[in-house]
Amino acid sequence: MKFLLSTILLLAFAPSAKADIYAYTDANGIVHLSNVRVNKNDRVVVATRRDENRSGQPRGRVLVSQTEKVRLAPLVEEAARVYRIDAALLHAVISAESGYDAAAVSHKGAVGLMQLMPETARRYGVENSFDPAQNIRGGAKYLSYLLQLFGNNLELTLAAYNAGENAVIRHGYSIPPYRETLGYVPKVLKLQKSYRSIL
Repeated sequence: MKFLLSTILLLAFAPSAKADIYAYTDANGIVHLSNVRVNKNDRVVVATRRDENRSGQPRGRVLVSQTEKVRLAPLVEEAARVYRIDAALLHAVISAESGYDAAAVSHKGAVGLMQLMPETARRYGVENSFDPAQNIRGGAKYLSYLLQLFGNNLELTLAAYNAGENAVIRHGYSIPPYRETLGYVPKVLKLQKSYRSIL
């Protein structure tokens, strides 16, 4: 087991690693690692990040296994119930923000599943942004506040979540003309629609 763990860590941090690493256990209990998914039951044990683009922004988020979404679903559903927001919206924001990676940290300092900035985390009582339950609750509470602030206008709420509520207000209660925000809003709305079809 120690050999397996050290192998995974080496693969994860190797500069040349460009592919996901899958694992499966055979009938004899031997764990096999591969950069190719042999069957649908193979687990992703190392997910690669895509390279940064010319502006230094990551091209994509960490890829995670379906089991992580399932594991976090009760936390999402609970936060959605408490703060009276759509669970599919929470799933969509988590997917867009971190790809369900609880350890994600952006170059701007946003942390965790819902990529909370430190000041936002403090504002909503999140002591540990890496803790999935706290992070989801904090993000849900913030989304609930933004929905109220912008009269349940989902597009403005998402724009504010991405660019900050003051940016939306400064631009006359419209989506700020930032490339990232202009791409973020329709992306989350599309994800929300897809989650609604399976929840």
